[in-house]
Amino acid sequence: MLRSKKKLGGMAALLAVTLSLTACGSNNSSGDSKELTKVSQVTNWFAEPEHGGQYAALAKGFYEEAGLDMTIQSGGPGISSTQIVAGGKAEFGMGQADEILLARQNGIPLVAVAATFQKNPQGIMFHKGQYKDITELNGNKIFVGSGVVFWEYLKKAYSLDKVTEMKYTGSLANFVSDPTAATQIYVTSEPFSMQQEGVDVEYFLNYDLGYKQYGNILYTTEDFLKKHPDTVKAYVEASIKGWDYYKDHSDEINKVMQEKNPDLKLEAMAFGAKAQEPLVYGGDAETNGVGYMSKDIWSGLQAQLVDMGLLKEAEPIEDVFTNEYLPGK
Repeated sequence: MLRSKKKLGGMAALLAVTLSLTACGSNNSSGDSKELTKVSQVTNWFAEPEHGGQYAALAKGFYEEAGLDMTIQSGGPGISSTQIVAGGKAEFGMGQADEILLARQNGIPLVAVAATFQKNPQGIMFHKGQYKDITELNGNKIFVGSGVVFWEYLKKAYSLDKVTEMKYTGSLANFVSDPTAATQIYVTSEPFSMQQEGVDVEYFLNYDLGYKQYGNILYTTEDFLKKHPDTVKAYVEASIKGWDYYKDHSDEINKVMQEKNPDLKLEAMAFGAKAQEPLVYGGDAETNGVGYMSKDIWSGLQAQLVDMGLLKEAEPIEDVFTNEYLPGK
């Protein structure tokens, strides 16, 4: 199952299944044991390495140690984590940075509390040796979803007005058969599929092309943050502890996730875990820890969305994100 299918809204061939894994605190033997707070989080796809820290925190008991009785709901085609969190069906969600900004403009007051990816794993894949510069896509075709925000940015930033846009369906067959074609991808997923088929590929990471947004943001609502700051603190700290654990124990946690997503093979998970390592643990995370977010990155992304006409105005960026709940803060 290809990771980039997450961006498609009308994948009728796939069943939108909500999977859950629950850490239950009901087996406490002592009558004076700390009562756990029931909360849930919804991810942005089926269980995969991009969620490794969340599942590590659950499987290793970090959420329970933090006083949380946690349920993880898997996302999937047609499942909007922002709507689920906004509707109160989950306290926490996972999404991309631009999704947070756009949701706020549309009256959904989400707040980012941690960025599990310093660099978003979205990119543009092409056949090895075909392109040295993104502008060389002009005169050729790309398979891309309608309205994908990063592509709208790239088109404007690099004057890609002569690129033929082809409907992205999740299948790589047409890409494979056309040596000059490019396609949207997650760098943690599709390159592995091509490797398995013996197709040599390269890719541009959108972040490195100037669309600098964080990936797999952990967020909640302004209201929940205001009313339950201690719960948010416990959630964020346990999640980051999970990501620190996943770095050196990905094989162990991948097996846990495969129980929830058996269609994703362990070999693919191992590839994803390795590919995402510099995106999760590099950059500002090297000095400030996993989850850290900077005002410059958020403000830069906001300005890009305003410039593209996707945001009407730039609200105070301090309202959009906070590092206050990260470990040691």
